[in-house]
Amino acid sequence: MVGQIPQRFIDDLLARVDVVEVVGERVKLKKAGRNHSGLCPFHQEKSPSFTVSADKQFYHCFGCGAHGNALRFLMEYDNLRFPEAVEQLAARQGLEVPREGADDPRAQARERKRKEGVNLLELSASFFRERLKMPEGQGARDYLARRGLSPEVVRDFGLGYAPDGWEALKRHLGERGVAEAVQVEYGLLVHREESGRTYDRFRDRVMFPIRDIRGRTIAFGGRVLGDAKPKYLNSPETPVFHKGRELYGLYEARQANPRLERLVIVEGYMDVVALAQFGIRNAVATLGTATTEDHLARLFRMVDEVVFCFDGDRAGRQAASRALETVLPQMIDGRQARFLFLPEGEDPDTLVRREGAEAFEDRVTCASPLSEFLFEHAAEGRDLASLEERERFASRVLGAIGRLPEGVMQSLLLTELSRRTGVDQSSFEALMARGAEARPAAPSAGETPSPMPPAGPPAEPAPSREAGALGQMARALQLLVHEPSLVERLPEDDDWCDQADPDAALCREVVRLLRAGGYRSAQVLLAHFHGTPEGERLAALARREPLVPKGVRGAELDNWVAYFQRHRRRRTPQEEYDALLARTRRGERLSREEGQRLNELLMALKGQG
Repeated sequence: MVGQIPQRFIDDLLARVDVVEVVGERVKLKKAGRNHSGLCPFHQEKSPSFTVSADKQFYHCFGCGAHGNALRFLMEYDNLRFPEAVEQLAARQGLEVPREGADDPRAQARERKRKEGVNLLELSASFFRERLKMPEGQGARDYLARRGLSPEVVRDFGLGYAPDGWEALKRHLGERGVAEAVQVEYGLLVHREESGRTYDRFRDRVMFPIRDIRGRTIAFGGRVLGDAKPKYLNSPETPVFHKGRELYGLYEARQANPRLERLVIVEGYMDVVALAQFGIRNAVATLGTATTEDHLARLFRMVDEVVFCFDGDRAGRQAASRALETVLPQMIDGRQARFLFLPEGEDPDTLVRREGAEAFEDRVTCASPLSEFLFEHAAEGRDLASLEERERFASRVLGAIGRLPEGVMQSLLLTELSRRTGVDQSSFEALMARGAEARPAAPSAGETPSPMPPAGPPAEPAPSREAGALGQMARALQLLVHEPSLVERLPEDDDWCDQADPDAALCREVVRLLRAGGYRSAQVLLAHFHGTPEGERLAALARREPLVPKGVRGAELDNWVAYFQRHRRRRTPQEEYDALLARTRRGERLSREEGQRLNELLMALKGQG
């Protein structure tokens, strides 16, 4: 199905379903007065703090803060996208989900492409598994045997073999009607521009299928058997695979234990698989990138503790430093992050074989807590007996503490910093407060708002509009994401939106949804866009806390709108025409009124010429 699901249908669907019934199928609930209670499925606990209200049709955990309606529960528990959760709830009621714009050819093409990609990759995974069993896969089977992998682990991880030929997979897929261009698009074939030739990307390699959280193959990694380079080769970015969001082994870890307490982040495929062979089924690996905020957000939805595992050399320390910067903003109270450094020359694969599973798990349990690594890292190479060096140490730690969410962890680290430096804690608190006050305040109605600095650097390279300070329209959009109720302050029309700004179309759509009445929660708003580029944009804005206090955010939005209105009134017809035309060239769909306005401007400008 394609097209947007009407809000009225979602409202009607939520009125029909019983959240107690939906949750109760997955969580053991007991009646507790007018509500039901049980152990929270989103974090580990021994005493029930998870409550489901039949009256309010809402669930809430007083331990981790998870909350929402039946749709949100399905998305979080079953790892479904918003449309998939709606489909599942509708199926319970025997309803067909309507779609607005379902006859849009572009939307239909996007849906066909997504399904085509998933089916193609599953077909390829099956091909690789079959080739592993054939005589041509003997070398790969010997390699896996030398690595000590059992048939059960090979099966669980869906390992396969890419034959040593230039066109084995290409021919196999071609016989089944899959066009070469599609195989290239999904990273299975390589296309040489100079010759126009295409050939298999993976050849003579042990194949590791990369699966999403639902177990669907979305990409591959291949380990060479001979001397070819590179030793490990990953699929490129495709319409269904984004390496900054996916983690190898996460699906398999969830299959082995749906109630994980801890996840260990290691470097490579074989580390994950080797640990699984020794019964350690809670390891995942990034896919050629440093750990990103998206990675950690996904992991912390499943567990309360994440352990980073690094080599003990200089490169490993540098990688740990980057991981520290990325994890700090995610450390709300109740979460834990630890840092494990392995002996030089060892990786998880070699170490678990040499020491055994119990010794490796002891290392994980005894890994350095975030607080310990933070202080150790800041003090590295410094003589803390020196006043100047102690000042630099304190400044570095204080900067890190400032990136933490407000809470007990932040307070405890300030106390420890005070103990280690001999500086009164209140002095550090004053420094942090002054730093917050130094940020630009909301502009007055008569002046141009000045850009405010970002809350922190992006976790990985991002589009130009994400780098550095947020754009002007993004500031207004960010306020609406964090406080949806502010939509009531906006003018009735959306003429204030700066059409030339890349965030204008998304801002108009967000305003429209908020005014529809069903999106008073930022969580539900984000869920509506889940799995789309617009959803990624809104999630990025949601992660960045506005740099103005809550009490003045309404005035801040008023001032931005006033500024946009003044700016818009100064536009010439040519500027307005150029802005609308630029949007159509970016592939945006104009509203009927905007289309009419574009034609009016075109005729007016022609008349002037």
